[in-house]
Amino acid sequence: MKRFTILVCVVLAALTGVSSGAQTFPNHPVRLIVPFPPGGGTDILARPVAEALSKKWGQPVVVENRGGAGGSIGTDAAAKAAPDGYTLVLGTVGTHAINQSLYRKLPYDGVRDFDTITLMANTPNILVVNPNVVAKSVQGLISFAKTHPGQLNYASPGNGTPPHLAAEMFKELADVSVTHVPYKGTGPALTDLMGGTVDLMIGNAPAVLPYVKSKKLRALASTSETRPGILPDLPTLSESGLKGYEADTWYGIFTAKGTPVETINKLNADFVAVLNSDKIRSFFAAQGAEVIANSPQAASRKVRADVQKWKTVIDDLNLKLD
Repeated sequence: MKRFTILVCVVLAALTGVSSGAQTFPNHPVRLIVPFPPGGGTDILARPVAEALSKKWGQPVVVENRGGAGGSIGTDAAAKAAPDGYTLVLGTVGTHAINQSLYRKLPYDGVRDFDTITLMANTPNILVVNPNVVAKSVQGLISFAKTHPGQLNYASPGNGTPPHLAAEMFKELADVSVTHVPYKGTGPALTDLMGGTVDLMIGNAPAVLPYVKSKKLRALASTSETRPGILPDLPTLSESGLKGYEADTWYGIFTAKGTPVETINKLNADFVAVLNSDKIRSFFAAQGAEVIANSPQAASRKVRADVQKWKTVIDDLNLKLD
């Protein structure tokens, strides 16, 4: 009887500890790594969410921009952090799906090395040109590129990023020669695009929309399957003659593999609550982003499916990076 009583006490103590741990998380600052420089879509979407979570938790959520290597440097740092939920990374279809097949020596595995918290949102990419480019439509751009091979160049946030892959798909389907100029992030790429150093770019909606609205850039098409709600008059690339073209970008929250289940569930519940708030939904909609806020299981399934999808695209394009 005495042994049974001791066993019960041990079990209750363990359960109480688990419950207490979940209830007290977080009890010190949380780091949210954005694996790209300031000014891009990840950074734009991360900051209001981090601010809302800081208020909800009563603890700072510190956004750390750690760019480089198509998002791989910051993502790898998150993979190697302590699996306690206090280091998160705002990953993308690039960092967690595309890079898997694109890089020969990726220092992490986008599926195996992470626990998925939720997918935050999905955004279209938008094909934009400097206003000095004569083309006013996708077909006009293709026609100019064909009659002036190699004369046009396009910017990307870096080798292997979703906009880079999206532009390479465009080149393949349109059968045009356009020179790639990689940058260290969306912000620097947009600066040179507006300055006329480069001619065009496929960029994520949150980053390019302000410049489209201010007429510093001209939007020609969306990469989404259907027209984005924020720009209902903008045709898709598929509508513009590149049948079947689709290359959206999703953003998700990940933490190092092995994080306690109760912490993952707590993070998911709080992220979902913040993402579904009227304030965040309105902000995301204004950026052309559609809130997803799904379960860890559903988010993980999407990541795994996109690893396979982009592997096929990368193999077809014969793209590999060191």
